[in-house]
Amino acid sequence: MQDILVALFHMIVFPGGAFALTLGLLLKGLDRKVEARLQRRVGPPIVQPFIDLVKLTTKETLIPATANRTFFLAAPLIGFTGMAVCAAFIPVPGVYDGMPGMGDMLVLFYLLPLPAIALMVGGSASSSPFGAIGFSREMTMMLAYEIPLLAVLLAVALKVGHATGVGAELSLASVVAYQASTGMLGLDPVMLPALLAYLLFLPGTAGVPPFDIPEAETEIIEGPLLEYSGPALGFFHLGAALKTVVVLGLGVAMFFPGTVPGGIVPNVLWFALKCAGLMLLSLTLVKAATGRFRIDQAFTFYLKLPTPLAMASLALAWLGF
Repeated sequence: MQDILVALFHMIVFPGGAFALTLGLLLKGLDRKVEARLQRRVGPPIVQPFIDLVKLTTKETLIPATANRTFFLAAPLIGFTGMAVCAAFIPVPGVYDGMPGMGDMLVLFYLLPLPAIALMVGGSASSSPFGAIGFSREMTMMLAYEIPLLAVLLAVALKVGHATGVGAELSLASVVAYQASTGMLGLDPVMLPALLAYLLFLPGTAGVPPFDIPEAETEIIEGPLLEYSGPALGFFHLGAALKTVVVLGLGVAMFFPGTVPGGIVPNVLWFALKCAGLMLLSLTLVKAATGRFRIDQAFTFYLKLPTPLAMASLALAWLGF
């Protein structure tokens, strides 16, 4: 019973739930503000994502007459719930070690596509032709960026596993503990290609330019999200905020899990700062400087650059370097 209560606390309060939602929305606001400044605009306040969500809760959820009502309403909850579970697996070094012995890297690999699957379900259930186009684009994008993600996860697992004598270490808690004694993997030359591949994976999974093809406003006017409004649309935004924390926190845990002295509060702030740094480097700067790929260009990009980089680290880790 106590284990269940602890797991619920981690899912609802920290590091998932309230903490992940707050951090995710703040990161979204920071992302928009910095992007605006880079483009010589004033930009919205950092708290704008909170304001948008409050506004959406006051609106009505309109459902198209020809939509499949059940799947239309279930889709945003699928993505939100999946990311709420994922957030509980993310270690906050110096504060929360994660869930030891869970094989959570493998669990995260299977759960991370849920927001994309939710978009596809919602887009197809809306009966909108723009949703159908977004469905096909989202599926293509997911197939492209999941390949380097799997290779990165396996490279980290093999690198730590060979060093600790377990073959492949799939526990993030063990990965963080290993780096506490040997140094961060982000500074290891063998893992540098995997780090670069992960940084290139982030904009694709976050759906930001140049990889915002499934929701391209100027082409298919938000695609799968076109028919959504009110709280249902709000849950999609909440799921996106949670996913931002999950993928950034996963990158921190795998490559830069260092701690600072001072206890809980400094380490929570240090974790948030590292997430913000990864976001600004891999998402904000890319968004501000690039246009939008075509779907064939995006697919080819992931096959030609992140995938070989991740495979290089995977091969080196498998050979024991």
